[in-house]
Amino acid sequence: MERAQAEALDRDDPLAHLRDRFELPGGLIYLDGNSLGPLPRGVAERAGRLVGTEWRDDLITSWNTHGWYDLPATVGRKLEPLLGAEPGTVTVGDSTSVQLFKLLVAGARLRPDRRVVVTEPGNFPTDSYVIDGVARLLGLTVRWWSAADEPLEDVLDDDVALVSLCHVDYRLGRMHDGAAVTRAVHEAGAVVLWDLCHSAGAVAVDLAGWDADLAVGCGYKYLNGGPGAPAFAYAAPRWLGSVDQPITGWFGHATPFALDRDYRPADGVRRLLSGTTPVIGTAVLDSALDAFDGVAIADVRRKSLALTDLFLALADERLREFGVEPEVPRDHTARGSQLCLRLPEAYGFVQALIARRVVGDFREPDLARFGVAPLYIRFTDVYDAVEHMTAVLAAGEHRRPENVARAAVT
Repeated sequence: MERAQAEALDRDDPLAHLRDRFELPGGLIYLDGNSLGPLPRGVAERAGRLVGTEWRDDLITSWNTHGWYDLPATVGRKLEPLLGAEPGTVTVGDSTSVQLFKLLVAGARLRPDRRVVVTEPGNFPTDSYVIDGVARLLGLTVRWWSAADEPLEDVLDDDVALVSLCHVDYRLGRMHDGAAVTRAVHEAGAVVLWDLCHSAGAVAVDLAGWDADLAVGCGYKYLNGGPGAPAFAYAAPRWLGSVDQPITGWFGHATPFALDRDYRPADGVRRLLSGTTPVIGTAVLDSALDAFDGVAIADVRRKSLALTDLFLALADERLREFGVEPEVPRDHTARGSQLCLRLPEAYGFVQALIARRVVGDFREPDLARFGVAPLYIRFTDVYDAVEHMTAVLAAGEHRRPENVARAAVT
């Protein structure tokens, strides 16, 4: 394949104009949006107004005059179309870990006569850690299931209360069939909780169509909400009147400013809130989501698959001779929006690429990982990235001492 073919794909790309909605550093090929999305245009100005006017000048009156109080619902409404969620089912506020804790407990409480939580050993570590903590807290048993080894139905029985899974594997990009998994869980009488951290904003998610029960996801990856952006929480309409989450803070109260002694949950999804809204982070996420205005997630998914197909074809053609093994599902229905390359010197490989201004990341023990965010990644970015990879391997740059030395964040 020649670069001219990638240039032609960019010219024909109906989403090409969306790249202008981001402030991307010149000369940088950024393939790490699955860890931290870049800065969307308008976000810096929104943060400046919040700090320099709303907070500094208007102070506490901004809870009313600038809509601070309604921010969780405002952002939730922007997220719902990206998640295939019904109106009034998504809110934001806490970190992903806290949202996971709340919905794991809430999900288990929906099946109080059952004592098992099913999950995968390949989870992002936070999921496994929080699941273990909730199991110890509630006296549950964790049952580990590997999709590669056995059908889900084989680990489902009358004692399973909750199945908690990452929709897209954070390392290899393998994606579950959301509808099929949810159906199997429901047929076993259990509840499903989806972690959408590596899906939302890049992969077509259809929570309503899947008939999902609960879901969480972060705001700082493909949603571009900035480092540590608040996470979202979803509860299906059938559960909004009964879901019982454990961190019953005052913002989830039916009438927060009545300052009642006893807790009464708010109606609807607001009952998933806990403490005071983190206003700055939530306002930044609100502004960042404007990058999706007028964008159909089906078009985003279509471009994601085209980009990853190109990446995979180039990796097969140019990198295998160096002993590099692409690790990505070939089946579109099982592929997220990222690719991994397996090689013994993966850490040094990633660092050598960063020195060339091609940014990906490393995952233990031998994976170089590259996220493909369709809103701003071009076909020529993918082509040029593989050209750099070939040059790094041919020159042995990945073995140089300055690239092998480990940093704290990989």
